[in-house]
Amino acid sequence: MKRIEATVQSTKVGAVTEAINDIVGGYTVLEGKGRGSGARQEMRSGRGTGTVTAEYNHVAYVTTIVDDSDVEKVSTAIADASFTGKGGDGIIAVSNVDSVLNIASKKSGSEAL
Repeated sequence: MKRIEATVQSTKVGAVTEAINDIVGGYTVLEGKGRGSGARQEMRSGRGTGTVTAEYNHVAYVTTIVDDSDVEKVSTAIADASFTGKGGDGIIAVSNVDSVLNIASKKSGSEAL
């Protein structure tokens, strides 16, 4: 089993979740602020006479656990849904998961997904 963690632009979270909804059993979405290679938003300040660059971008963090055979399919779906062609589209990280236990059903391993 693998954990897929994707950090994407918050405006793309709907497209990403729609793309993986039928592939994965479940996922978690957290919204927050991040700083990476993307351009940060310019905001008006001083009664509209000046501009300030935001320190952070609004991002969404989507995480799910899938069987090894689904990693490429899910990663591709996330990448395609979040792609804009500009810097700051996001990043996808894949890591190993040793065990999973579904608390409600007491199933473990792939059955828990």
